[in-house]
Amino acid sequence: MHELSIVMSIVDAAREQVEKHGAARVEAITLEVGTLAGIEPEALEFAWEAAVPDTVLDGAGRHIRYIQARAKCAGCGNEYDIQQLFEPCPLCGEYFSDLLQGKELRIKTMTLETE
Repeated sequence: MHELSIVMSIVDAAREQVEKHGAARVEAITLEVGTLAGIEPEALEFAWEAAVPDTVLDGAGRHIRYIQARAKCAGCGNEYDIQQLFEPCPLCGEYFSDLLQGKELRIKTMTLETE
């Protein structure tokens, strides 16, 4: 389950920010996760519950914004939502497209609690 290593990386990043800013802990965190990032929401939740206790994220409010994957057709320029890579354009059927969004995995915001 790679979600556990992802959560542990988030904890490390949060710890670095807490130390850098002389804060006590993280009060709230917002994550952005693309629907094609390969993250299973249930596994992420399970990993969060396992990795976060007794860290700077313990008790922090958490918001996860899932970003719907979108592509732009190389043939006709149509932009459309996709559920998986290499879906054909719903207008012209072309398989070649540019992924516009949907593979994100980042910390968008972090609110620190000062001591």
